Amino acid sequence: MNKNNKKLICWVMGIIAFALLLGLDQFTKHLAVSNLAGQEPFVLIPGVFELQYLENRGAAFGMFQNQRWLFLIMAVIILAFIGYCYQKFPVTKHYLWLRITCVLLGAGAVGNMIDRVVNGFVVDFFYFSLIDFPIFNVADCYVVVSLILLIILIFFYYKEEDFACLSLRHKTASKEEN
Repeated sequence: MNKNNKKLICWVMGIIAFALLLGLDQFTKHLAVSNLAGQEPFVLIPGVFELQYLENRGAAFGMFQNQRWLFLIMAVIILAFIGYCYQKFPVTKHYLWLRITCVLLGAGAVGNMIDRVVNGFVVDFFYFSLIDFPIFNVADCYVVVSLILLIILIFFYYKEEDFACLSLRHKTASKEEN
């Protein structure tokens, strides 16, 4: 299989995974709106975990309340950067974890961006009452997992030279070789 076909397959698989993750996020938010809005919290584990509807007009931990346009601009910038990185990573097993991280982060960013565009707020519903942790959603889980994974990968798996593919200079050098 040639390099272009591998790249195409990689993009198609990434888009499918992205769509599935985004679909799961939006489906769970729909369930939350349909079943939790206006209701008492649904306790799954008493004193530990419950489903509680919340309309979050801010970012993580409720910061930057009602800054809708700021969040939209940030999401577009993040998505552009993710797309750039995804395109630049060589299609090898070595970069698979970075690609997975890109897809997770992108799905989380878009999932919450859709809420902000459609509703003006993000639907949150997971609540750990044991530690009084802020209420969150599936897209938030994607973002947190992707960032933790990225930190682990950067510190323990990838080396600095593995990221040379992201530099503009690297692109120029590879063109000169061809």
